[in-house]
Amino acid sequence: MTTHVRRGLCAAVTLAGLVATAACGGGAAKEEAPQAGGKIELVVKTFSKFGYEELYKKYEASHPNITIKEENIAQLGDYLPKLQQWMAAGSGAGDVVALEEGILVQFMAKPGNFVNLLDHGAAPLQDKFLEWKWKQALTPDGKTLIGLGTDVGAQGMCYRRDLFEKAGLPTGREEVGELWPTWEAYTETGKKFVAAVKEAKFFDSAGGIFQNVLMQQGDHTYFDTANKLVIDTNPGVRTAWDATTAMVGANLSAKLQMWGPQWNAGFKKGSFATIACPAWMLGLIKEQAGDGLKGQWDVARVPGSGAVRGGSFLAVPKQSRHPKEAAELAKFLTSPEGQLAAFKAENNFPSSPQAIDDPAVRTFTNAYFNNAPVGEIFGESAKTLKPVYLGPDNQAVGDRVGEALLALEQGKLDAAQAWTKALTDAKRSSK
Repeated sequence: MTTHVRRGLCAAVTLAGLVATAACGGGAAKEEAPQAGGKIELVVKTFSKFGYEELYKKYEASHPNITIKEENIAQLGDYLPKLQQWMAAGSGAGDVVALEEGILVQFMAKPGNFVNLLDHGAAPLQDKFLEWKWKQALTPDGKTLIGLGTDVGAQGMCYRRDLFEKAGLPTGREEVGELWPTWEAYTETGKKFVAAVKEAKFFDSAGGIFQNVLMQQGDHTYFDTANKLVIDTNPGVRTAWDATTAMVGANLSAKLQMWGPQWNAGFKKGSFATIACPAWMLGLIKEQAGDGLKGQWDVARVPGSGAVRGGSFLAVPKQSRHPKEAAELAKFLTSPEGQLAAFKAENNFPSSPQAIDDPAVRTFTNAYFNNAPVGEIFGESAKTLKPVYLGPDNQAVGDRVGEALLALEQGKLDAAQAWTKALTDAKRSSK
C-alpha cells in the first residue's frame, strides 16, 4: 500500500527511532482478555485503504466465535508514530498490524517483537506470493517470517483526458503512453501542455515525481545494503534529482505538498493534468476527484521502466493475546482470494501470482478511469518488478529530500541550495 507520507529513546516518536523505540517496550503487556461467552475480538490496525470490509464479514460468518474490529488511520504518516508508541508500550497494537514496505526493514531488525508466522503454518504458503515479496519479510537465516504480503505498488501514470484534449494532446491511453517512453520525453510533453493550458500545471508535486524516478534507478536508494548512507554517492539519486528539478525549472509542477489539503483539493479543481500513480492510488484519486470527473481520469504507462512504489504486509505483534487466531486471519486476508477481493475493492494490486493471473484481475477494467484495463496495465509489470532496498532510516531521509524539493518549488531555494540542504539534512536524520 501506499508509499505515501511515511513519518531513539523510548519517548521518541520519529520514524528514525522506530526500531529502537519498539525494542524498549519489552512486549510484556498484553491486549484485553477474550470477551464473555467465548467470543474473541481481533483488532486490526491499518492505514489508508486496504479494502477488507467485505472480507471481514465473510471471515466472521465462517468463524462465529470471532469478531473483527478495524482501527484505521487515514495517513501513514499519522499511523506510524502511533504504532511506534504501541510497540514501545507493549500494548495497544492490537492483533494484526499493517507494515508498509518503507519501514519494514526497521521492524525486521527486531523480529522478536512479532509472532513468527512460520510457527503458525505459513511455510506452505510461500508459492502464493511473488518470491521477492515473501523474502522481504523473512529474516536472513530463513527462520522467522514476520509478515505476509498484501499488495505491490505496480506503476502507472494517471492523466486528465479533458485537460489533454484542451492542450491539443492525444487522449487515448495508448497514444498518451507513447508520448513519454522516457522521463525526458515526459518533460517535453509537459512543456507543450503548460504552453497551451494556463489554468493547470502538468503534474502535482516534485516529491511524487522524484520518488517515481528514483525507484527506477537501481536496487537501492539512500542506503546501500550495509545500511551506509550513500545519498551523495549513489548516481541514481542525483539522476532522479536532476530530472525532477529540470521539470520544476520548466514550471511543470503545481507545487502542492503531497497528502496536504490543497493537494487533495487539486484533484477535483483540476490543478494538474498528470500524477504518477501506483495501483493503490486509484482509489484515492476517485475519492478526491469525485463523481463529477468520472471518465475524465485515465491510466497510461509510466515513463521509463516499471518499479515498485509501495506495498504492505500484515504482521501479528507478540503482544497479541490471540496469536493463533490473529495469524489465521492474516493468512486469510493475504490469500490469493483475499488479495483478489482487496483489488476489486480498492485496486490494491496483488502480490500473489495466482491472483495476478486470475481472469478477474487480468480482465478488470475501472469504470471511473474511462474503463481503463487496469488489471492488464499493472499486471504487465507486476511479475517482473524488482524490489529496491530501503534502509532503516529511509523514510526519515526521504522526508528531508522532499522538504528540500518543496522549498525549491516554492522559490525559497535554488536547485544548488536545495541539493545542499537535502544532503545536510539527510546526514543529520540518519545519525
